[in-house]
Amino acid sequence: MKPRYLCALAALLWNMLLCSWLWAPVAQAAPVVFTFSTLPAGGALSGHPGDTVGWGYQLVNTDPLNWFVPTQLNASSFSLGIPDASYFDFPTLAPGASATVAFDALAHTGLYGLQIFSFALPGMSDSGSFGLSGEWWNGDPLTGGVFLQVSDAQLAPLSVTLAVTAVPLPGSLCLLALGLPLLWLVQRRRQEGAQFGRALG
Repeated sequence: MKPRYLCALAALLWNMLLCSWLWAPVAQAAPVVFTFSTLPAGGALSGHPGDTVGWGYQLVNTDPLNWFVPTQLNASSFSLGIPDASYFDFPTLAPGASATVAFDALAHTGLYGLQIFSFALPGMSDSGSFGLSGEWWNGDPLTGGVFLQVSDAQLAPLSVTLAVTAVPLPGSLCLLALGLPLLWLVQRRRQEGAQFGRALG
């Protein structure tokens, strides 16, 4: 083999070795995963027609090296009311960090809200899931971190059921108050009938 080809081959091998060495830290720092769940646990809610109900969330970045940035929140469709995704604050999580936020309609915090239709019928229900995905960064995105890759989506179950309200039975005092005038009217008719009968006799 000519020396010129030997030099080219050596240079090629050196470049391959250098590239594998440079990419090794990135391969070792591949993102692990994040966990995502709803509050209350299991995502089951109940409400009445006209109520505003909603879910909180717990989000944990289990990766020890990289930052997680949520970018997209999806939910199954609802037939019971008008959904509101504006509660979620898309928190950026440092390695090992977590965020837990309860639903509060007045403070407008949490994961997701639902305004139940006033004409919805008791016993109706919706079920499905929330889906959350985002991005992995090797540092704080606001202070020079570098984007690594898009995350896999994590799902959390949801369900909402309209509460069945028992019809209250009328109290005995109300029945008595309604019945007394009726008894008085029946008694008066009888007396008038008796007087009319005596007048004819």
